[in-house]
Amino acid sequence: MARHLQLIGFGNALVDIEFSVSHVELASTGLRKGGMTLADETAQKQLLERFLATHRGQLTSGGSAANTIVAFAQFGGSAGYISALGNDSHGSFFAAEFDDFGIALFAPRLEHEVTGTCIVMVTPDGERTMQTYLGASDLFDRPMLDLRIFDYAEWLYVEGYKLTSPHGAEAVEEAIYHARKRGVNIALSFSDAFVVTACYDIVESLIQHVDLIFCNDREARAFTRVEDEREAFEILKCRVQNLVFTLGPKGSIAKLGTITAQIPAYPTTVIDTNGAGDMYAGAFLFGLLHGWDCERSGHFAARAAARVIAQYGARWRGNHKEIVAEALDHSRWDASLAGSSQLPNPANNSPS
Repeated sequence: MARHLQLIGFGNALVDIEFSVSHVELASTGLRKGGMTLADETAQKQLLERFLATHRGQLTSGGSAANTIVAFAQFGGSAGYISALGNDSHGSFFAAEFDDFGIALFAPRLEHEVTGTCIVMVTPDGERTMQTYLGASDLFDRPMLDLRIFDYAEWLYVEGYKLTSPHGAEAVEEAIYHARKRGVNIALSFSDAFVVTACYDIVESLIQHVDLIFCNDREARAFTRVEDEREAFEILKCRVQNLVFTLGPKGSIAKLGTITAQIPAYPTTVIDTNGAGDMYAGAFLFGLLHGWDCERSGHFAARAAARVIAQYGARWRGNHKEIVAEALDHSRWDASLAGSSQLPNPANNSPS
């Protein structure tokens, strides 16, 4: 059977509500700066009402894997997404955006449930801090998973955030098992250091069934339980065949099989880091699934991440095909860094 969906994402379906806040305003919330904190419906409503009283929020359909899938589709890939939505206005907003992007949405609308929301607070240094109420997406469980989906997919991309709830973890294990039986390749994002720490045993059991891991240095150090980022990379690369390891202002390292490429962090102006890692993953997977080698896919992903953090919001509003064209033109890469055997030097304005 021909597989007409190159990439299917599995993650939380959230509506992001983003605010620009001061350091003092963020500190007053008591939230961990730069992190993601789960909240119940009451706490989410209270924080949202507090910011809406004095700020103008910006709405987008969100969720980590959702952002990755949207980027992949905007670059020109064929994609789908698995999750659950509430039968409310936020659910309709999310579904309508995905329809506009041409993404096949496999997300039941749950009666009497609300769609999950993520309050994103961006401080003047561009750092984003999130408080998330998972809503309907947290109720997704194994019976909702239509296994026929995997007959049409080449790759499945799973966000680590799904592992933080028992229902989600069981559904992820089920999805990976049946996807692999049908010859689908599996990519897993660690998502956040707290995910790796809180769900260590689950992550440990899953990585032996995964073809590609996406993680940053903090997540890798949390999983390997070492402090040195280079040591963490060496440990992880021995555990998985393919690895994308991001290092913030020091760039990233991409390993596909026996090939390892050092990728620079392209200079940019940091406005909002929300979505940088999601964009990187979507771009890298687009390159990989279109036959590009490790280095070209990495440079493409780094350029894309640099674009998205130079604006507010997790979705780049420019012409995605323009970045694809740049990736196909070697002369437009930073020749002093491309193919370097050493970690690139830190850039002052690059993704964190």
